[in-house]
Amino acid sequence: MLAVTSSVAAGCSNSALSTEAAAVPQNATAWWRNGVCYEVFVRSFADADGDGVGDLRGLISRLDYINDGNPTSTASLGANCIWLMPIAKSVSYHGYDVTDYYHVDPHYGTDDDFGMLVDEAHRRGIHVIVDFVPNHSSSDHPYFQAALHDPVSPYRSWYRWSTTKPSETGPWGQEVWHKSPVRDEYYYGVFWGGMPDLNYGTPAVLQEMQKVVAYWLRDMHADGFRFDAIPYLVEEGSQLQHTRGTHDVLRQFGSAIRSEAPGSFTIGEMSDESPQILATYYPDQLDAYFAFGVASATMQAARTGDAALFNKAIWDASVTFPAGRWSPFLTNHDQPRVMTVLGGDVAKARIAASAMLMLPGMPFVYYGEEIGMVGAKPDETIRTPMQWSAGANGGFTSATPWEGLQSDWMTKHVAAQDHDPASMLNHYRRLIHFRNVHPALSNGGLSIGSTTEGATAAFLRSSTAETVLIALNFGDRTIDRLAVTISPSLQGTSAYRLEPLYADPSDGCIEGVISADGKSVVLGSIAARGLCAFRLRRD
Repeated sequence: MLAVTSSVAAGCSNSALSTEAAAVPQNATAWWRNGVCYEVFVRSFADADGDGVGDLRGLISRLDYINDGNPTSTASLGANCIWLMPIAKSVSYHGYDVTDYYHVDPHYGTDDDFGMLVDEAHRRGIHVIVDFVPNHSSSDHPYFQAALHDPVSPYRSWYRWSTTKPSETGPWGQEVWHKSPVRDEYYYGVFWGGMPDLNYGTPAVLQEMQKVVAYWLRDMHADGFRFDAIPYLVEEGSQLQHTRGTHDVLRQFGSAIRSEAPGSFTIGEMSDESPQILATYYPDQLDAYFAFGVASATMQAARTGDAALFNKAIWDASVTFPAGRWSPFLTNHDQPRVMTVLGGDVAKARIAASAMLMLPGMPFVYYGEEIGMVGAKPDETIRTPMQWSAGANGGFTSATPWEGLQSDWMTKHVAAQDHDPASMLNHYRRLIHFRNVHPALSNGGLSIGSTTEGATAAFLRSSTAETVLIALNFGDRTIDRLAVTISPSLQGTSAYRLEPLYADPSDGCIEGVISADGKSVVLGSIAARGLCAFRLRRD
């Protein structure tokens, strides 16, 4: 039987952002409290100018694939947000070593192209958030070059220096002090020597980075930011991550952005899976954070067929983080792709997507996961070109692509799955549209329980308009008569009935019965790796 264990209700100048405090909005109608965000690596999505590198105009040409602006359409994914991995000027393919925070990398187009992208996205109901890299710059950035070559440069204090090499290593045992190529000294960079860390002990650094986000909000009309690598912003002695200073900096960033652009959205990358550590980044810093622990547990459940870790992870998240402010996902640009982790098993990938898209918060989908693209380390081969068709270069480019496509691209692409009702692509489309039309799923509360069937999970999503029961079977066999206890989430003594909501035949749901006192449910059947969704109604 399923015993409910939690119930969480939904709920400046021209040069810098305002510093007046602004709380995280509690309004459940804020756009980022509803919908789904699609992560795009512009370099790999669509090439419009035929140079083998994806660009902003290519992305514009494919916006209808993400959302065509018609809420009833079944031809697009229905995402209301895109997150662009770094598009500012950089010396690398990935863009996380920025050389100019104020302009689009010429490989991707122009600042005007970005403006066109925002206009076209907004016309379709898509919000655009951009990757922001506050922890470090490129070693080729003019600020670092000035500090490197001139010991009395005003930018010298923007980075950390030592005349001798400190013995400390980084959070994962890596070298963090790097030899200067100019003189006998060392500088600090938590990731590598090509990305020296900015020193937020110098007030001018925060002031400058606030000017950067102000520029993207005001002049470029971005809708928000994904903050990269937030645990490492401020070092305090031997503590190199999660410091009080880091929280103070994020609090100033978040408050200033919300004051300047109340409709914006900030989400942070804190990849430690510990809910206790992530809890220290609430309540008044960024709007939301990626739920790495939930993502890992979802993938584990899909891979093994055991839902125990999934149930624990969503319970931990629901009782530890503010409602609607933790974002589920499966994998991202730094991790092996879903289909690779799951050994090419489509059914396992489907249940992983089903579970992720039924959870609260804004889910994030990494481009290509919806068609089952594969990819493993190194990072370049997790970020390969999008597979659009069986045409030359997968329909990505008319030239030689910057990185080779995956070996299965000729059979696994959008065109092949577009009109196949049983395809992974149409599974994602159905799930996202299903989520979008039900307020209980898009921004409702969460009530979690456990079952005697170790392969299953069940929870309620509730809004003022409706209550939806979700049941998931991560296992490889059909389960008949799945018993669910939902007390004390439902109030009153009158009976409820189950109204089937999700009509995917492959999920094999058979309507069950609910007790006269409204405290328990017995589902007739749920297929292997299936999803059941029922609206609970009073007779």
